[in-house]
Amino acid sequence: MDITTFLIQCLNSVQYGLLLFLIASGLTLIFGIMGVINLAHGSFFMIGAYLIYALGMYINNFALALLLGVILAVAFGYLLEWGFFSFLYEREHLLQVLMTYGLILIFEALRSILLGDDVHGVSPPAWLAGSIPLGNGLSYPIYRLFISLVCMLIAIGMYIVIRHTRLGMKIRAGATNREMVQSLGVNISVLYRIVFATGVGLAIFAGMISAPVSSVYPGMGGNELIICFVVVVIGGIGSIKGALVAALLIGFVDTFGKVLWPEGAGALIYLLMVLVLLFKPQGLFKQGT
Repeated sequence: MDITTFLIQCLNSVQYGLLLFLIASGLTLIFGIMGVINLAHGSFFMIGAYLIYALGMYINNFALALLLGVILAVAFGYLLEWGFFSFLYEREHLLQVLMTYGLILIFEALRSILLGDDVHGVSPPAWLAGSIPLGNGLSYPIYRLFISLVCMLIAIGMYIVIRHTRLGMKIRAGATNREMVQSLGVNISVLYRIVFATGVGLAIFAGMISAPVSSVYPGMGGNELIICFVVVVIGGIGSIKGALVAALLIGFVDTFGKVLWPEGAGALIYLLMVLVLLFKPQGLFKQGT
């Protein structure tokens, strides 16, 4: 492997890891902070990909479609928490699993009815469609760099909000002791609704920006759900920083594994999880970090 190929794979690893963080951070908020086992989180990623495809048929402006998609995603998450998930906080995990699995079936059926079962493609906007030459006849797509930049900006924004704002303090406190936060006058229901809407919005947004680099197809959220749970477990349940570190680790392991050992690349991610849990059973970082 020459230096140019190595650099390209490093860029691919970072881009995949950051995109994975964008999806997994939403699951970290919902699962780690709110305590809800949400099997439908991968479906939110799929909804995002189909949403940008559907909006693209009517809006010939990628940035505007993304903005409208984010607004719809947050509103959808807010209503979904109010209508369904708000009843699950005090229920057994089995009931959470059953209801969220039922949502997967509903989302898949609605997707099939509204947009069919065909595989679709989404083209990147013209201003992001080029490539940057890296030498030896190789180049790197500008759109992938755009994905990495957007994910990094969101990661920085999440860190600032959670660590340095009053809302972030309430979220961290609510994750640690819900009853105490309620006794101090904080409306925990509204707080959880905001957290859930944010988590759903992040997953849907990840699906929207990833659509131009991958196909849009039925069931595409299933594999992402499994990997996201691995990210949450490795990073530490409820830790945003842990989700970022774990996602980047998985990005490098998966990308270089497919290049150097294609036959066993699928198992390397889970081997990484086993090794981390052997030495750090609670994950790399503590809840709320």
